[in-house]
Amino acid sequence: MDFNYQSERFADLQLLRYRLNGFEKLSLRQKIFVYYLAKATLFGRDITFDQYGKYNLRIRKMLEVIYSDLTINRQTDDFKALEIYLKRVWFSNGIYHHYGCEKFEPGFSSEYLERVLHQVDVRRLPLREGETLEQFCHELFPVIFDENILPKRVNKVDGEDLVMTSACNFYDNITQQEAEEFYAQMKQEHADDKAPQSYGLNSTLVKENNIVKERVWSSEGLYANAIRHIIYWLEKALDVAENDHQKRIIALLIKYYQSGDLDIFNEYCIEWVGEHDATIDFINGFIEVYGDPLGLKGSWEGLVEYIDEEATYRTQTISQNAQWFEDHSPVDPRFRKPVVKGVSANVICAAMLGGEEYPSTAIGINLPNADWIRAQYGSKSITISNITDAYNKAAHGNGFKEEFVINQDTLSLIEKYGDICDDLHTDLHECLGHGSGQLLPGVDPDALKAYGNTIEEARADLFGLYYIADQKLVELGLTPDMEAYKSQYYTYMMNGLMTQLIRITPGHQIEEAHMRNRALIAHWCYENGSAIQLVKHEGKTYVEISDYVALRELIARLLAEVQRIKSEGDFEAARELVERYAVKVDPELHNEVLERYKHLNLAPYKGFINPQLLPVYDKNGDICDIQVYYGESYAHQMLRYSTEYGTLI
Repeated sequence: MDFNYQSERFADLQLLRYRLNGFEKLSLRQKIFVYYLAKATLFGRDITFDQYGKYNLRIRKMLEVIYSDLTINRQTDDFKALEIYLKRVWFSNGIYHHYGCEKFEPGFSSEYLERVLHQVDVRRLPLREGETLEQFCHELFPVIFDENILPKRVNKVDGEDLVMTSACNFYDNITQQEAEEFYAQMKQEHADDKAPQSYGLNSTLVKENNIVKERVWSSEGLYANAIRHIIYWLEKALDVAENDHQKRIIALLIKYYQSGDLDIFNEYCIEWVGEHDATIDFINGFIEVYGDPLGLKGSWEGLVEYIDEEATYRTQTISQNAQWFEDHSPVDPRFRKPVVKGVSANVICAAMLGGEEYPSTAIGINLPNADWIRAQYGSKSITISNITDAYNKAAHGNGFKEEFVINQDTLSLIEKYGDICDDLHTDLHECLGHGSGQLLPGVDPDALKAYGNTIEEARADLFGLYYIADQKLVELGLTPDMEAYKSQYYTYMMNGLMTQLIRITPGHQIEEAHMRNRALIAHWCYENGSAIQLVKHEGKTYVEISDYVALRELIARLLAEVQRIKSEGDFEAARELVERYAVKVDPELHNEVLERYKHLNLAPYKGFINPQLLPVYDKNGDICDIQVYYGESYAHQMLRYSTEYGTLI
């Protein structure tokens, strides 16, 4: 029986499934190790919900109580709208769109919600001690129904107070100026540190009695109950780790979770990036900072993975030649690394997604994020093969390329080379792009502030785009010929100039860092040369690339400038580049793209239902196997997770 990648669809979302290819070939000890790490991954879910908004957990619980109450009429339009709203909350880890960050508009009325809340058992609702149902509604209803209250999870509009206007739960009663001054002072006090901390990464910044201070996330601080459960499963995983080095890594992570000490987190990152012998690896913690408008606070995420041996040849070839790529980069030699250290890259299979990586996940990851650790110890890159495979299988024959690609010749080029070059660009982006370059001495890694994430993603994408067109990749056997790269250039520019607009609400600007990055690159190349044109055929707009060689030269110029901005910490140049090329949307083109996409009847966003890992026990009560079950429905999985892994409400 064929594996069914596609599952449920609602709103602008499509749920997919991913296979654990080769899982059956792992040893029993390795399977148990994956299982324990998976449990540690799932216990971080409530943290992510709370980080994404202070009301998210209570709203989720309230909606789940209503949804699970079989006495409520499920056939009304209001209930069906509430069901979709809840499914969107599950998908986005809260009431804000996972990509655009705008608050969801409920399709049901406040009157309906109040009415059904009076029907359910009030003891099941997340009321605080002494709180009445009326008080509960008075607090939560404006957050859900008033579009002017906490309208965006992350606001990046230039000129506004990004902290006060963002609903993410990293700051409490704090202004942007106060936050920036607090961490600037902290960095100044530790200016001589040779191993600087990732200041602010694992804390909520609060103001109490007019004093600004941090409340650290640890097993003895904020999120303690969730973190203690994570630690419990990490301790079990430690006992079945693949080698002693891996045991040291897990022990350091546990110690960090117990203390919240960012110096220990640095030790953990250094040990983690140096582990290359194990088949199984994981990400677990407060990692990426895209959810913070200031780019400081780490959202919780989890991923359990094992190596895809066959596909890893590609990434290992890249990493083994990392010094050649660095030496031949078109950037100022001052900004290149004289010696590239510790660059490793694997193609992996995801075994479990959690936190910020679930249900929507990245297809490639490069860590750790600290620039000084990258420079001294290197980085690890992964490309997630079973996730990209699921995307490709789900997209096959959906009509998207036929609608937006300019002609049959270009379409044939993309059909021939597209999958190869998509994976390769991801590898180049993660393995070499993020790992390339260096800051000049004394430059603050956070100097670009709110623009830092966009500039960093643009830098990595440009590095990948520049080298995917290089003869070196043909010599290494990574591309079949010098025509292949054109498929990537075309789809990338088409996406940056046009098709990613399907993810933007009419009247809105581009705010998500990865979308800004793609728009920046495409619009800069479009406006600073003649290699790309927007042309009309039969009333439809298409991207036309008339000179691929010239386009690569433009990419080289922009890469040099973006690397300079990063290396010198040039905030004003970053601001000008992003605001000019990466933010604004042409409303006429936007409307056209949305209309054309609408006729395809596709969902612009996709996410995943996790497989269920089921331990099998022998007569002595010991685990004798781990079975993989793919049949769980989206709603069942989400309700089960809220029950089994609900730790903060």
